[in-house]
Amino acid sequence: MDDKILQVTNLKKHFVMGKGKMLQAVDDVSFYVNKGETFGLVGESGCGKSTIGRTIMGLYNKTDGDVVYDGDNVHSLTDKEKFKFYRKMQMIFQDPYASLNPRSTVSEVISEPMEVHSLYKNKKEQMDRVYQLLEEVGLNRDHANRYPHEFSGGQRQRIGIARALALNPDFIIADEPISALDVSVQAQVVNLLKELQTEKGLTFLFIAHDLSMVKQISDRIGVMYLGHMVELTESSSLYDNPLHPYTRALLSAIPIPDPDIEETRERIILEGELPSPINPPSGCVFRTRCPMAMEVCSVKQPDWQEVEQNHYVACHLYDETLGENETRRI
Repeated sequence: MDDKILQVTNLKKHFVMGKGKMLQAVDDVSFYVNKGETFGLVGESGCGKSTIGRTIMGLYNKTDGDVVYDGDNVHSLTDKEKFKFYRKMQMIFQDPYASLNPRSTVSEVISEPMEVHSLYKNKKEQMDRVYQLLEEVGLNRDHANRYPHEFSGGQRQRIGIARALALNPDFIIADEPISALDVSVQAQVVNLLKELQTEKGLTFLFIAHDLSMVKQISDRIGVMYLGHMVELTESSSLYDNPLHPYTRALLSAIPIPDPDIEETRERIILEGELPSPINPPSGCVFRTRCPMAMEVCSVKQPDWQEVEQNHYVACHLYDETLGENETRRI
């Protein structure tokens, strides 16, 4: 696939804090998403991945950089153009309970975007579409008149997915849609998303912190750390040959369902606390926790480079231009 539907270039999103401080939530991130694929965005809580999703949607104004969707710069759209844009791109939120109005029935939740965009001529056509969406996400028409609190977490997330599909979008940002669910339910929701993608030709930006689950749904994966993209490649390549020390640490935390292998494999434990995005480390932002840190890491930010075909990483370990003094370990 080489049909880029979304292009994010040098995106920055900083939040002004009190006393003149600046929280650098996203700092100079670039990637693209091909039409029809699922791009996974992973990293620890607070790394900026959800901020990227909301900035792409236009829910946050960018600080710098560009977000281009289907040829249009999202942050340059007029209000009228944004109204049309939201028919193309929708979002599934992390908490399926907090994102649903507790005073609205399921049919009202799903039909609200249809009414805002005047999709149907009469109430019957609209309700027929609501029933159809409920069945597509594994529920039934009897659920239409119930309220969100009457459902389990997995069922509420299915309602959220149905609402995201209400406008027949091409692109869906799934912002940690399974993190609040039980493990068994997580697999059901991921399988549902994969089925809907096949049936409707959807494109997904799938945001999560669970690398094992992201592998099951993503074609390519970008790894985030403290507002920066540190590695990006195809899903299989990331798991078979992780390059960045942070990616290796994340993968080592995934348990393997084989006691013999699990007992002998090496677990990489990162020391220290996650730095604050208000005052990030100089040079490489991962250096304060990196077991491979070198002297150069504290003074120079690593370049984004293609180490292998379609395998990108930002790490001085792969910088062949460094001298002997710069590569000394701290």
